[in-house]
Amino acid sequence: MDLANLNAFIAIAETGSFSAAGEHLHLTQPAISKRIAGLEQQLKVRLFDRLGREVGLTEAGRALLPRAYQILNVLDDTRRALTNLTGEVSGRLTLATSHHIGLHRLPPLLREFTRRYPQVALDIQFLDSEVAYEEILYGRAELAVITLAPEPHALMRATPVWDDPLDFVVAPEHALLERDAVSLADIALHPAVFPGGNTFTHHIVRRLFEAQGLTPNIAMSTNYLETIKMMVSIGLAWSVLPRTMLDEQVARIPLPGIQLSRQLGYILHTERTLSNAARAFMALLDAQIDLPGKTA
Repeated sequence: MDLANLNAFIAIAETGSFSAAGEHLHLTQPAISKRIAGLEQQLKVRLFDRLGREVGLTEAGRALLPRAYQILNVLDDTRRALTNLTGEVSGRLTLATSHHIGLHRLPPLLREFTRRYPQVALDIQFLDSEVAYEEILYGRAELAVITLAPEPHALMRATPVWDDPLDFVVAPEHALLERDAVSLADIALHPAVFPGGNTFTHHIVRRLFEAQGLTPNIAMSTNYLETIKMMVSIGLAWSVLPRTMLDEQVARIPLPGIQLSRQLGYILHTERTLSNAARAFMALLDAQIDLPGKTA
């Protein structure tokens, strides 16, 4: 089975378009179409339904997709295993990370990594943690530094690196700050801006309210913490933000007896051979693991 044809098949399945797949692979649309025609002829099945500009996988295409990923992942795994024998830290490292971690946690590590290992080409993908999770699961990234899922997938190995305390915050002039004491029930009465419903952070905060039989008044949602901070700072709503983001633009609401946090760390696929570059980056991350008495 021709690997170039398989790459074209995966690109179309992921983008939903022959033209977009061609742009991704730096090929013309006729070249992409030729590769798919060759693959369909070889397998003697139709892989895509083409209805006008819409492109969708047929039943055969849906059956082939996970196997196509598996074939390419095995090949990549073999290449890494052979390259690792040299002991050199080189090649390409595809690293997925969230915007927040990429901005607030990784810069010193990336600086040190590139200084130590100049022969490694870093391919950094800034994605929502949940999307980065999928990139690791399907072999499109080798390592991801993200907000860890409360319940990791069976094929994932998750290593916590930083404990990330979360605080309830409002604008400095918000009415909640005029109270002598504020409860979770008080906060639930006011409009909130939350991380998107598909995010790990959303589920962490939501579970806190549900444990007390409360439902937060979610007026808005966005996956970008910097945007949430802006909305809070101008008085539109309250929210929950990492303590590392707090400054004079927002005010923390103390809640006696409530301590909220999330784990930041890295994940990898347990059935994938890691490159020397990935192992070297993991060593830098491991050196950052929070220990008692150590500040992040």
